Amino acid sequence: MDKIKVGLQYWLPKHGLTRLVGKLASAKAGGLTTAIIRWFVKQYNVNLDEALYSDPAHFETFNEFFVRELKPGTRPIAEGESVITHPADACVSQFGPIEDGKLIQAKNHHYTAQELLGGSEDLAKEFADGEFATLYLSPRDYHRVHMPCDGTLRQMIYVPGDLFSVNPLTAENVPNLFARNERVVCIFDTEFGPMAQVLVGATIVGSIELIWAGTVTPPTGSSVHTWDYPAEGNKSVVLKKGEEMGRFKLGSTVINLFARNRIRFDETMANTTPTVMGTPYAHVAERHDS
Repeated sequence: MDKIKVGLQYWLPKHGLTRLVGKLASAKAGGLTTAIIRWFVKQYNVNLDEALYSDPAHFETFNEFFVRELKPGTRPIAEGESVITHPADACVSQFGPIEDGKLIQAKNHHYTAQELLGGSEDLAKEFADGEFATLYLSPRDYHRVHMPCDGTLRQMIYVPGDLFSVNPLTAENVPNLFARNERVVCIFDTEFGPMAQVLVGATIVGSIELIWAGTVTPPTGSSVHTWDYPAEGNKSVVLKKGEEMGRFKLGSTVINLFARNRIRFDETMANTTPTVMGTPYAHVAERHDS
């Protein structure tokens, strides 16, 4: 059955299906929308007690429900300048060192940082021998993505690609999954060096939105697009730890890359472990060796 599930994804019209689902999710269908939300909450055991609005009837569209806000104070941000916090409610898929320019996707599956970042060799070099973490957002999770630390946006890169599902099954069976799926790469400069926060698209992820750019995908394109941002001035994008930076309309994956010798992961990090946005994720290394 697993082989059938994976095999189906190779021939399904994933982009067309995803755009169709995206349109349906943004439709105002009254009682039908409410019924679908109620079914989804029950099916995936969604905790609406944490939501700012806990009544499914409050949401006019499924997308509004999916990117629901949380009650103030529900996700306190761990304090301390050296504390890096989880960017999302998710589950740790993989984490560890970037070795020979490669990241672990799953057992016996690797892909390169250069591929993930859109093909730039110079950009990949900034994270050579650094650290990475892959965080999977399940359907039940809160789907807004936040900053793990203070950062100034340097560059945003849209990378076209496929839209395979990004659940553990496909991670274990589809080569180069995260480097072949459509994604948006955000490069931030921080006090401890560069950090990449990559939002990876997937089947029926209706859109990826960023607070400074709005909807980045869709529309999609056939080539890599890059936007550069100034460090200062009216057009600069400076975000504090814990601030929202983007959101998925239907779930997917966040991947972080850190430079060499700049961070050490928190002792609570372990594969398959749930994460809570705002809790300790990593710590700034005491020494920044080159």
